[in-house]
Amino acid sequence: MRIESPYLLFLGDAADQLAAKTADGVARWRPDRCVGQLRLPGCHADVGQPDLTLEQGRRAGARTLIVGVANRGGEISDLWMETLLTALDLGYDIASGLHDRLSRIPRLAERAGALGRGLFDVRYPEVELEVGHGEPRSGRRLLTVGTDCSCGKMFTALAIERELSARGRKATFRATGQTGILIAGSGIAVDAVISDFIAGATESLTPANDDDHWDLVEGQGSLFHPSYAGVSLGLLHGSMADALVLCHEPTRRHMRGLPHAPLPTLTECIALNEQCGQLTNPACRVIGLSLNTSALDGPGAGRALRAAEDETGLPAVDACRDGGAARLADALEAGARPPTVGHRPCPS
Repeated sequence: MRIESPYLLFLGDAADQLAAKTADGVARWRPDRCVGQLRLPGCHADVGQPDLTLEQGRRAGARTLIVGVANRGGEISDLWMETLLTALDLGYDIASGLHDRLSRIPRLAERAGALGRGLFDVRYPEVELEVGHGEPRSGRRLLTVGTDCSCGKMFTALAIERELSARGRKATFRATGQTGILIAGSGIAVDAVISDFIAGATESLTPANDDDHWDLVEGQGSLFHPSYAGVSLGLLHGSMADALVLCHEPTRRHMRGLPHAPLPTLTECIALNEQCGQLTNPACRVIGLSLNTSALDGPGAGRALRAAEDETGLPAVDACRDGGAARLADALEAGARPPTVGHRPCPS
């Protein structure tokens, strides 16, 4: 799917800032594609965009209304319906990453069909997918992987894309989750793909390209997370990544949502991701680490980053703090990995 910009970000009646995390991600990473935000009475979120009505948004050039709020259960609220119907009348397409499908709500589907408007349910792929083939293809690819889920893989891929683009390099962020798709304007939410087709979906998302072009692929889950390892493995095989960046949240003590499941060590995670990635690309290597240090103060973040470098011998940064993505881009462009300290090599 390809979602047309510019966007008007719909925050609805979001109860707090976290409830508007989708809109916040789009506003943070693609502000040039946004004309403003639309908030209903009782909204307690603000993503820093101008407050506009639907009419003002259209006059500012908006083509798609992005449902940027996530509520409990991922439902399309009845309170939003008048706004969504009016948006269709005014010429907007509508895109949503919620579990509820816009296209399965009769009032919306009938109105959109009559007016020729698009309803984009970004969580659900609408393309014919094949199984993965593992055949070499031109272009270069980086995949972000993690010690756990929700530890910064999307932000890291976007930060590296921004850094490479600022250097004049060819780079494209490839979205594999609903928020990433709304940021990129296209992509495939791999957590909604039938398991046999995850690798193939990733291959189609990262097609052959110029030899000096980098696809920055948004990772999902972790090979060590009992709930999501299957998705992580499919992404590794389908991306055929030349480079991996390992993402980690240093204050976490167990897998997210699973108190009985301990986190792996960094070296364990590096070794397994490289071993699995080398099934489809024997050159696959971790070139750096991205730590989400948002829960730490400056000195605490510094200690965590130094500890990670001491353990792995790889550059460790917070990709979204103090220009950290530059060091990852340097490692990527260097094409060589520094000598490792305590790194367990993968089986040949």
